[in-house]
Amino acid sequence: MSIGLFGRKIGMTQIFADDGTAVSVTLVQAETCQVSQIKTVDTDSYNAIQVSFAEQPLSKITKPQLGHLKKSGTKGFKYSGEFQIDDPNSYKLGQMLDVNVFSTGQKVDITGKSIGKGFAGNQKRHNFSRGPMTHGSKNHRLPGSIGAGSTPGRVYPGKKMAGQLGNKMITIKNSEILFISAPENILVLKGSLPGKKDNLLRIAPVD
Repeated sequence: MSIGLFGRKIGMTQIFADDGTAVSVTLVQAETCQVSQIKTVDTDSYNAIQVSFAEQPLSKITKPQLGHLKKSGTKGFKYSGEFQIDDPNSYKLGQMLDVNVFSTGQKVDITGKSIGKGFAGNQKRHNFSRGPMTHGSKNHRLPGSIGAGSTPGRVYPGKKMAGQLGNKMITIKNSEILFISAPENILVLKGSLPGKKDNLLRIAPVD
């Protein structure tokens, strides 16, 4: 396993492949991350690298965060996340990471919060089919029966019903990096990614 980065979604556009095919892509503004903690099997029971990102003035950092970040440097960061890796000793505290940790054509997993769509019914939320639309059916978009009567006498947990749609953490597997702009710290990834513009994304390489 290798280290990744965090970034923010810029938006979507399209590029043209060599054969003239239009390919939908998403642009991601990668954050410059700093190694803020090195976890090993001896100290934490697993190998991982904690990275901090979204630089902020020290005056806006809480004292517990400030004490933690002082071990790796003098900069203040708002967020932290970690990546499990095989060899944590290849990194140093305070080391800065950018898009150069990735390569063109590399496969990555993208994790982020999906767009919230509010309270939705069965058809929209779970892709259920509707009832007959003929006159007198009285069942167009109703949920129908949700359980038996006296046995079990309750609704089983996890029953697919109306409720909150979206606004949850999802992962897009095996997205491909098509282009890297090192001077601007921008990644161009194939396909759509979770969330709206400026949504925070975790970009982890696929090993």
